[in-house]
Amino acid sequence: MNDVQEPRWAPHVTVATVVVRDGRLLLVEEAIDGGQVLNQPAGHLEPNETLAAAAVRETLEETGWTVRLSAFIGTYQWTAPDGTPFLRFAYAAEPLSHDPDRPLDDGILRAVWLTPAELRADPARLRSPLVWEVVADYLAGQRHPLSIVREAR
Repeated sequence: MNDVQEPRWAPHVTVATVVVRDGRLLLVEEAIDGGQVLNQPAGHLEPNETLAAAAVRETLEETGWTVRLSAFIGTYQWTAPDGTPFLRFAYAAEPLSHDPDRPLDDGILRAVWLTPAELRADPARLRSPLVWEVVADYLAGQRHPLSIVREAR
């Protein structure tokens, strides 16, 4: 028997939202490692929180926008260059209201509205390949009912 214990695989569980208004996508510009990158409003699932609640909360905290989830886009698995594994649960959402005076999360420089073409034009600025993959699936019409994500009680 081998006494060497394998490291435990523990992916970071994240949520992201695709919010569209007048053909533009709501994105955040973040300061990461001395650079500026673009991401969907996204973040980590917190203890005792549902994925849907996390998506709404992260969007508000990072952009000042209150949203209503309208569909589930999909689940995405990615390993960052440093070896960190991620599972991203992506939702489509409708913008409801904006609080321009709300302080944004640490590291968030600003919320921006970009066309898909503007986002696609500079792939080096994307925080991860998941940013475009999620948008591409959304633009291709990939939408599932919110009920596809079951919350066990």
